Amino acid sequence: MSKPLTILYFAWLRERTGTSQEELSLPDAVTTVTELVDYLSARGPGHAAAFQNRRSIRCAVNQEFADPSAPVRPGDEVAFFPPVTGG
Repeated sequence: MSKPLTILYFAWLRERTGTSQEELSLPDAVTTVTELVDYLSARGPGHAAAFQNRRSIRCAVNQEFADPSAPVRPGDEVAFFPPVTGG
């Protein structure tokens, strides 16, 4: 059995999903950030609301910024958060 993926949610994504972290074993078909977001969006209304406007979400895989085509593998840590603004 493959190692689960750790998913972290920050700011309003945490509020909408109702959790700050979850561990999931993903189907073999989920191999990229985009496919992961599709999978998570189908998990329920909170997740669907969190990922409704995908352009307003940033992602990091193993603590490095990642684009939607970035690969995700069992055991990875994937974090979703709003864009960071400086001031």
